[in-house]
Amino acid sequence: MIFKKGMGWKACHDEKNDRYTAEYGGVQAYHLYEITAEQFERLDKKMTESEASSVIHDGRHLYMSVDDRCGPPYSVVFDDDYKALAPWAKVTGSGRQWSDELTDAAVELFESEKNNREQRRQKKEQKAKANRQD
Repeated sequence: MIFKKGMGWKACHDEKNDRYTAEYGGVQAYHLYEITAEQFERLDKKMTESEASSVIHDGRHLYMSVDDRCGPPYSVVFDDDYKALAPWAKVTGSGRQWSDELTDAAVELFESEKNNREQRRQKKEQKAKANRQD
């Protein structure tokens, strides 16, 4: 695995699976993304956290945790396979995890989560198909 690290962020190229992932944030907010090779190449240790998070944020959100005094802490799992996709990540989480229904609604509503729509829709269809067979 090849890593890049800067202030408040870390990215990884898993050569075995040819996958790129990145995390940023800390105690109050933590984000894990799947990114492209091009995004990985753009990341530089001299970047500020804000600059790096702008590059990373264009990827596909895998996981998010928020504990910021604006309400109770919560976590959102956008892709159930986030641990397998980024086994190196130091995922932090607190509070309650959003339900699949709430996560699906957020993905459909927020433009920032559009990269998850196809994956979430497929998951929902598979779940509905399994329920029909029962």
